[in-house]
Amino acid sequence: MHDLTTDNKRIVKLWFERFSAGDIDGALALMTPDATWRVPGKPESLPTAGVRDMKYMRRVFERTFERLEAGLHMNVLDIVAEGDRVTTEVDGQGDLRNGRKYRQQYHFFFQLRDGKVSAVREYYDTLHALDTWYRE
Repeated sequence: MHDLTTDNKRIVKLWFERFSAGDIDGALALMTPDATWRVPGKPESLPTAGVRDMKYMRRVFERTFERLEAGLHMNVLDIVAEGDRVTTEVDGQGDLRNGRKYRQQYHFFFQLRDGKVSAVREYYDTLHALDTWYRE
């Protein structure tokens, strides 16, 4: 007999392992076809803000990795789950090809359905993201 909460924590940890390894296809394979990804904020102020589908997020992930020297390494510091909901505290580190250092602190909320991620809400330091990725 499987424990849903334990299984869902394992799936989320695996998602971060695959993403950190640069395995975008593998990370997306852990998501439902209709999964959504939401970053709070105003899209006119923060390009990644809004609710996005996985086709859009694949392009975001690919562009992100293209701009990094050796990927974006995501270290799960804490993970809490209840039923089909999993929340994580994560440190992310990556060095951009332009010399900038991306050192982000995240909080992710995952919703799972039938053993796959069906929705993600991502919270992070938006000022650091703007300064690192978008400002000249």
